[in-house]
Amino acid sequence: MAYVTFDIKKLKSNFRYLDDLFKKHRIKWSVVSKLLCGNRDYLKELLKLNISQICDSRISNLKVIKGIRPDIETIYIKPPARRSVKSVVAYADISMNTGIETIRLMSEEAGRQGKVHKIIIMIELGELREGIMGENFISFYAEVFRLKNIEVVGIGTNLSCLYGVLPNHDKLIQLCLYEQLVEARFDRQISLVSGGSSVTIPLLFKNLVPGGINHFRVGETLFLGTDLYNNTTLKHMHSDVFRLYSEIIELIEKPVVPIGELGTNVEGESFDFDEKRIGETSCRAIIDIGLLDVEENHIVPADPDIKLVGASSDMFVVDLGENRQHYRTGDLLEFSLDYMGTLRVINSRYIEKRIKGQPIARS
Repeated sequence: MAYVTFDIKKLKSNFRYLDDLFKKHRIKWSVVSKLLCGNRDYLKELLKLNISQICDSRISNLKVIKGIRPDIETIYIKPPARRSVKSVVAYADISMNTGIETIRLMSEEAGRQGKVHKIIIMIELGELREGIMGENFISFYAEVFRLKNIEVVGIGTNLSCLYGVLPNHDKLIQLCLYEQLVEARFDRQISLVSGGSSVTIPLLFKNLVPGGINHFRVGETLFLGTDLYNNTTLKHMHSDVFRLYSEIIELIEKPVVPIGELGTNVEGESFDFDEKRIGETSCRAIIDIGLLDVEENHIVPADPDIKLVGASSDMFVVDLGENRQHYRTGDLLEFSLDYMGTLRVINSRYIEKRIKGQPIARS
């Protein structure tokens, strides 16, 4: 059975590095835990760190988090669906919002639950994902401030996640100006200006993050050490907190070029092959993961001599070339994962989740 490992020592190292960085810049930061897909064992390890605030985009995950650490402050980081208002108020201390009617429902539900629900209002700065338009934000705030059981604790924005619009000094200054305008117009203190995410971290090294930005939401860089601005790994951070292992279930020397009339595969793809390679063979392995678990372009073999050459729903085909490492059926192949690959693998119920260094439970 394929499995993924979670290296707690490397996670702790990444956490310490980021925590020191944000303390140096006097920034509060919240860990985005959605990559762990609500896995209780992984969340337990994460929550052993000195985390005071955690974000997730799934209510079920927040419920697990509260079950492990009821004291931790939780943030729901997408506009709540109206049908989910009751659960959001129950398990999220703070939520990110863009819809006045939904916020009204949340105010009513908070009253029923005997709470004051905190919100961060998201503003559109060009990424065209969640966020109210700038020309509407004064009237929007005016309506929200009238609601009895709602406390506005922040203003925020999202960049880079949909179209890849990068944060820069000008956009972050714009967010700070919105916050100042709200405070001046309504004489209300907005404590959080949440303009930072993993992609914004490299701007800290160049002193391009305005002093008014005091809150970051970080997931990918914590878990994968990613420098999203430059598409590399940050110095002093680990990119291999997670590793995927898959077993070879067949290994046979086969032709390089398929034999027969070609149609389309399970994904509707068609292929062309170089006829000059007819007659060539190579060692081809089948491993026990497939497209149901992860897409092949989001995983990379640790051995540079092998390559993925095909995929179906439950199996990947790997070309071992001359098989210089003398792999055999039953051996494990190791893979690194990018963000989407990690997300898919951890979300797959067909892949075992392990913590590196801990004994394996045998059924």
